Amino acid sequence: MFNVTVLRLRDIVKYIICIFVLILLIFSITNYFSGTKKNTEQVTQKVENVTNQLSSHSLLSCLDATLPVVASINHSEEKEKEKISENDILKSMLETQISSIDEIQSMEEVSETEEENTQQSDETEQEVELATTDVGTEVITNNPVAENYNAQYGNVKIKNQTDYELTQEMLTPDITIENKNIMIFHTHSCESYTSSELYPYTPTGNFRTTDLNFTVTRVGTELTNQLQQYGYNVIHDTSYHDYPSYNGSYTNSLKTVESLLQTNPSDIIIDLHRDAVGSRSDYAPTVKIGDEEAAQIMFVIGTNAGGLWHPNWNQNLKFAIKVQEKAEELYPGLFKPIMLTTSRYNQHTGKYANIMEVGATGNTLEQCLISMKYLAKVMDEIMK
Repeated sequence: MFNVTVLRLRDIVKYIICIFVLILLIFSITNYFSGTKKNTEQVTQKVENVTNQLSSHSLLSCLDATLPVVASINHSEEKEKEKISENDILKSMLETQISSIDEIQSMEEVSETEEENTQQSDETEQEVELATTDVGTEVITNNPVAENYNAQYGNVKIKNQTDYELTQEMLTPDITIENKNIMIFHTHSCESYTSSELYPYTPTGNFRTTDLNFTVTRVGTELTNQLQQYGYNVIHDTSYHDYPSYNGSYTNSLKTVESLLQTNPSDIIIDLHRDAVGSRSDYAPTVKIGDEEAAQIMFVIGTNAGGLWHPNWNQNLKFAIKVQEKAEELYPGLFKPIMLTTSRYNQHTGKYANIMEVGATGNTLEQCLISMKYLAKVMDEIMK
């Protein structure tokens, strides 16, 4: 027996219509989304184009395009900036060239200065005249101040201002000088002398001047030059210790000496002075050596009698006696009697530290320079 399905025409038409509508709907939806994507891409592209235009054109460019007057002004300003930029470049180039020229000139000036200094140094070395021996000497002090002394070792006279009794053992100069480095400085750097035709100067105080070319500092330079001719290592400090204030001079010079000793160990430490004004400003202790007039020198040796720690004072005294003993042999009268005092004068800093007073207010600078020639010879004799 067969089953037969009967299809109605109405149902068939209904199904066909539904399928058609469904297909149409799908087609519409597809077209809609496809158009939206294209529109989005177009909008994105337009935004990018606008952005690029804004990036490539400033507000001034937009104004240029809108207002011709603004464009003209901006164009002029751009030209002016180009000129300024070109001028800046040229200026920079010129400055670079000028700087290079200045550097070359500066180097040439430094070179010339060094050459001049070398020439002056050579001339100084050539001009240094060493002392000779076997010449007659004579003390020719004008307006002499009476010599006072109360102790003596051989021909060496000593004015002992302490309460110490100086024994023969204390006076015997039985020392051996091993460290021959020499330090010279000036506690009273501004002490000057009587102005002369050869060395005229304008005082800035009572026999004082801040121009160290006319003070005892210049005498120290001469002693340095002389000693160097004999091969000694000499440190000469030319610092101001009594300017702008005279008070505290020894405190100032002590700092200098202690600092120098850290890098330049020395046993022989000379504080070079000029004798004080005293009661006679025309006092000029002078000795004639050969045909030259030289200022007399005086050792001032400090002790611990004033209460300050000073273990070296007897060594200092022996050194002064050793030098002066040789001086009395070679150039009698070059030295005045040694002064032994109760003060320390920073002489605790070295085994053979001392003060040497070269000349007095009545002496001229040239007389003091001459005496350094003979002092250097004496020192060399005891250190050979």
